[in-house]
Amino acid sequence: MLALVLIALPLLGALIVAVSPVRNARGTALLATLAAFGATVAAAIGFEGWGNGRFGLALEAPWLEGVGVSLALGADSVAMLLVLLTALLMPLSVLGSWTAITARRREFFGWLLVLQAAMTAVFLARDIVVFYVAFEFTLIPMYFLIAIYGSTNRARASIKFFIYTFTGSLVALAGIVYVAWAFAQEHGHWSFSIEQLTTFAASGLSMHEATMVLLALMAGFAVKVPLFPVHTWLPLAHTEAPTAGSVILAGVLLKLGTYGIYRFVLPMLPVVVVEWAPFIAVLSVVGIIYAGLICWVQRDVKKLVAYSSVSHLGFCVLGLFALNPLGLQGSVLYMINHGLSTGALFFLIGMMYERYHTRDMTAVGGLARRMPVWSCFMVFFVLASVGLPGLNGFVSEFLCLLAAFAAGDAGAYPGVLGPWFAAFAAVGMVIAAMYLLRMVGSMVFGALREPGDHHEHDQLSADLTPREITVLIPLAVLCVLLGVAPWLATDAIEGSITNTLAAYPESVATVHEFMAGGR
Repeated sequence: MLALVLIALPLLGALIVAVSPVRNARGTALLATLAAFGATVAAAIGFEGWGNGRFGLALEAPWLEGVGVSLALGADSVAMLLVLLTALLMPLSVLGSWTAITARRREFFGWLLVLQAAMTAVFLARDIVVFYVAFEFTLIPMYFLIAIYGSTNRARASIKFFIYTFTGSLVALAGIVYVAWAFAQEHGHWSFSIEQLTTFAASGLSMHEATMVLLALMAGFAVKVPLFPVHTWLPLAHTEAPTAGSVILAGVLLKLGTYGIYRFVLPMLPVVVVEWAPFIAVLSVVGIIYAGLICWVQRDVKKLVAYSSVSHLGFCVLGLFALNPLGLQGSVLYMINHGLSTGALFFLIGMMYERYHTRDMTAVGGLARRMPVWSCFMVFFVLASVGLPGLNGFVSEFLCLLAAFAAGDAGAYPGVLGPWFAAFAAVGMVIAAMYLLRMVGSMVFGALREPGDHHEHDQLSADLTPREITVLIPLAVLCVLLGVAPWLATDAIEGSITNTLAAYPESVATVHEFMAGGR
């Protein structure tokens, strides 16, 4: 029942925001997101799936019994961590938008709360129909957040975001329905249970069928990540979205793609995943380097951070397709760490934009003189994104690279990748350090640069306010905590990762024999 409460609380908050006076919209939204965060923390404290791979928060009720659809909810440790991340970022997003949103506030905060409910439902779904409905429904509130509250090019950004992600999801739906149909042909009844369809697909589909399903699912999830070359919607959406939209997009929405790969693609299709893993890993490495080089020449600081997400999530996908425990630990940890550090960078850019109304690094910079507190946070979160040892980004990037390196024939985890994948991906780490340090050098250090038409904000001080500092401190604390004690997360997800990879030693051997036999 608690799983349903985690979804219902933000929906109830959205309803109250919609009917309450405009002046109460911010406060109501903050109370609703804090209530959801408190309930999520309570659920996490009593959660019985930490470390052992079991599912908790289980709820199952009949819905469309004639076609095997049920309202099935629950979470393993990976899903629970992502629900916690979602619940944390939402009240911070409300606080971060306190003065930035001045028009149509009820709609803005209402859509934020609806978006939280949909994202939470994605992670808690144990029925594929429930998952897909929630997965698609996230598009609606995000579309309106970009289209109404975005920057000058918001119409194009919102339409491109919707078309790309909706089209990819439709292809993924075809793959899901095919697996359910094949299950019905085999067993004489329909089922959309994720557990039943995963077990069936892992052994009940032919190589040709499994390959088609893999391509269909990856079409939907790769766009959501986004993986090169279907990434082009993301920088525009990030750049045009309001600050809270960018934070949620980077922190949670992109993780729906990597979570979909983790939850469906890897356990459902082990043999064909092994066969296709090198190709997908190559796309990941190309995205890491390509997006990093684009970041290097950006003048728009928000677009730079947006492209950096494409590069960073390439590491996340590389870790998944290393197909070993190190890779999945690094990838899941990367999902959390990217949400913390990149979400914080978008908050900082939004705080600067509220004061200067520009994101051009040639027009504004040297802000250590004007905004020392902002500059201190900016340096900290840039170092977290770079992967400084002792901060959260280092551990997840290191694990993903080590996993790819060890996933060769002679590695600790014999697989289908190997040292060359890790070597080329490591070049992306060097490029990331160069463009991020260049950005912080321009924005923070040197002579003060301010736009000619700059004027003081009537509700904001020159430097960060206590409200803005309150937004950033929890993210900074977690960046340090997961940097020095990553075992808090890696131990918690160990059992879930073991379950996901259960079929892979046999699958790797099968593919090697298949290749050695000349097909």
